[in-house]
Amino acid sequence: MTLIIACDGGGTGCHVVIADLAGRVLAQGAGGPANVTTDFDAALANLRAALAQAVAQSGGLDVSNAVAHFGLAGVTSAQMTQRVAQALPLRNICVTGDQGVALAGALGGGDGVLMALGTGTIIASTKGGQVMRIGGWGLQLSDQASGAWLGRCALEQTLRCHDGLDAFCDLTRDTFDEFQRDPLAMVAFAATAKPADYARFAPQVVQAAAAGTPGGVQLMQRGAAYLCRALGVLAFAPPDVLCLTGGVGPHYAPYLPKLVQAAITPAKGSGLDGALHLALARQRAQTNRPA
Repeated sequence: MTLIIACDGGGTGCHVVIADLAGRVLAQGAGGPANVTTDFDAALANLRAALAQAVAQSGGLDVSNAVAHFGLAGVTSAQMTQRVAQALPLRNICVTGDQGVALAGALGGGDGVLMALGTGTIIASTKGGQVMRIGGWGLQLSDQASGAWLGRCALEQTLRCHDGLDAFCDLTRDTFDEFQRDPLAMVAFAATAKPADYARFAPQVVQAAAAGTPGGVQLMQRGAAYLCRALGVLAFAPPDVLCLTGGVGPHYAPYLPKLVQAAITPAKGSGLDGALHLALARQRAQTNRPA
């Protein structure tokens, strides 16, 4: 039996499914962060663990010849694609970044714009077969409006308050308390922090903003302003479809213009659905390929 394997891996975690040729899910597994640029060895260990979990749940199916599509955060070059493919026990695998699977899942193959904001940032559009992307280059240089970006900004804002440049608010006061009000502890944290570590502070920012706390509102407004600029570059205009997804994404809706809010449409599927769709399409293409 030909099997299909799909994987969606991001900065917070990864999910794997094993399916049949009709797209019916036979088994699934989950693992930790899978950004292959942030930490390649840890990401591969988490991917292997998620795959092993799915295989175990399937009753030990042989997946070595399955048609697989892995959409992973941090895949930014052909060299990284090859490195990941060689590190996994699958012979027929396609490895891409997570943008493509997220776009395919959310829009279901149709036209529109996706803004997926979780640990990282995915902003992309597809129209008439043409795909455009904005940002998503990693937290060091990009990923504005993401959960990791919000968390890092909250820490920056807290240190400014400590230095007397800004007034403390509930958000920055609570953030400072988590480090025992020690700025050196914050600096030590930042020296080794990965995007997922910063993203741990994002829920506090979202909650603070919802409560009207100035520091939280300011950060959500900054993130929303970036999203609006990105929509402008993508030439977004109603009645274009806009999907706002991810752990952080939907929380930006109240900070966007009314016209944009009115265009927000529920996603048709997840990044994992998109990976499954792409794997099935590749299997069909291989089956129909002339001998």
